[in-house]
Amino acid sequence: MARLSTILRLKRLNSLLGIYKRSPSCLQSIQTNYREYHHDHDRARENWWEISKNQRFLLLTAGAIGGTILTLSNDFGNASVEAAEKYDPDIEKHHKTVRTDLPTYRMEDVAAHNNEKTGIWVTYGIGVYDITEFVPKHPGSDKVMLGAGSAIDPFWHVFQQHNTPEVLTLLETFRIGNLNPEDQVSTRDMGDPWSGEPRRHPILKPAAQKPFNAEPPPSILIDSFITPNEFFYVRNHLPVPEIDEKTYELEIEIEGVKKVTKMTLKDLKKLPKHSVTAVVMCGGNRRSDMDNVKKVKGLYWGPSAVGNAVWTGVKLCDVLAKMGVKSDEEKHVHFEGLDTDPTSTYYAASIPLAKAMDPRGDVLLAYEMNGQPLSRDHGFPVRAIVPGTVGARNVKWLGKILISDKESDSHWQQKDYKGFSPSTDWDTVDFSKSPAIQHMPVTSAICYPSPGDKVKVEDGFITVKGYAWSGGGCRIVRVDLTCDGGETWHVAELEQEDLAKAPPGRAWSWTLWSAKIPVPKKAREVEIWSKAVDSNYNVQPESFKNTWNLRGVLSNAYSRVKVKLAK
Repeated sequence: MARLSTILRLKRLNSLLGIYKRSPSCLQSIQTNYREYHHDHDRARENWWEISKNQRFLLLTAGAIGGTILTLSNDFGNASVEAAEKYDPDIEKHHKTVRTDLPTYRMEDVAAHNNEKTGIWVTYGIGVYDITEFVPKHPGSDKVMLGAGSAIDPFWHVFQQHNTPEVLTLLETFRIGNLNPEDQVSTRDMGDPWSGEPRRHPILKPAAQKPFNAEPPPSILIDSFITPNEFFYVRNHLPVPEIDEKTYELEIEIEGVKKVTKMTLKDLKKLPKHSVTAVVMCGGNRRSDMDNVKKVKGLYWGPSAVGNAVWTGVKLCDVLAKMGVKSDEEKHVHFEGLDTDPTSTYYAASIPLAKAMDPRGDVLLAYEMNGQPLSRDHGFPVRAIVPGTVGARNVKWLGKILISDKESDSHWQQKDYKGFSPSTDWDTVDFSKSPAIQHMPVTSAICYPSPGDKVKVEDGFITVKGYAWSGGGCRIVRVDLTCDGGETWHVAELEQEDLAKAPPGRAWSWTLWSAKIPVPKKAREVEIWSKAVDSNYNVQPESFKNTWNLRGVLSNAYSRVKVKLAK
């Protein structure tokens, strides 16, 4: 019965995928059928290698549409990986291994097979693969055809969802030969956009390697009001570009005006120099706390995807004013980075022009961080710093600025970094119905002690330390702590340094705080809670239950840390 159900479900998916090419409106049906097929994980594991190669391909394709592209649940992905590893645990080595039972081809032979008439060949590692049958069935066939007759290594190195045992096993079934050794060097050189990645401090804990995303231990953050460059969290979406400052140019364009202004780094440094002390916080900071309540899709960030630095550069409003740009509530400023994927799509985002043109908004084209030239991980040679705004809009490796009537149409502006109702799931989400995140909400995090620590009780008190911050230039006015479930609250001492002289609405820095709070006499362990209050009297919500969202952004409920007590 299970076998019959499997085949019927596969036939239904096959029909839907055919319709999808002509009409993407059947997307929800694909999702439903895909998820129903994989609802029973045990059945999925048992049947994976019983079905045919084409059927396995069909499932992976449906998974790509229903899971990868729309970022659905990865539960079956784990099940199929497990099955594939059971089938061939050494599959990742195959594309690096010469198959003596197959012929050897030159790269020119591969290049001659770049369309449906000649057949579609590609190389991956030292393997040559005929994917002619694969392409028509793949929903992203236009992207697949970009690699026709050449190496797909650059694409798969960036789109890491392909590097799974089940996909590699499937690819190996299409193998027809080996690549000539003389051509392998050029393929290898062009194949790994990550080969030029900068070195990072080992204290950074990676949430992902490719692209590199990492945060420092929380205890490091409270050691200094200004976060050292080497310990500042790293959030990359694509490979870090290698840029020569001697040839670097920043393009600035006004939509509808033919003239494009180009500025070198030297040109920027001739303009009045300004410094702003400001926090940059990832929209997914503290996502792990929300994920612990209910699973979300995104990098498993702790509380340290944030840092406070002194940024130096030129005010964007000065640059735009010289070009004759005037503030307009309806217009937007697009920032386009020089980091790109294999389809030449750049990372991009936008902010309201009114924010950029407001001298009190302190938006910078920054070229220094804490008195040093920007490092490659942090945007060398020039990045946007948009104080009070989510990190996703602080675009690094700035290559182009565009003044437009519309928001950026990039994926990161339109299909990510947005908040939704807790009842919204991947079957019902409509990204067009939610505005892109700009200002971040008020938040705090306990950085010391760490969860599970044994904390010394001194005269009935324990020491607690952390940070607090609110977006939009709001100042932190109070941080409250409790270790008895909210029966009693204790106010922390605030360290605000630059904020003491910051005018209202321009408090861009964070607040470090510390407190000595009493603990119950006979308690052996306690759970410490912190909540911050900003100058608009916005307060952190008590729990994540009613603020949960499917992307795990805006994660700002009470910070909670359980510790043991040593008396």
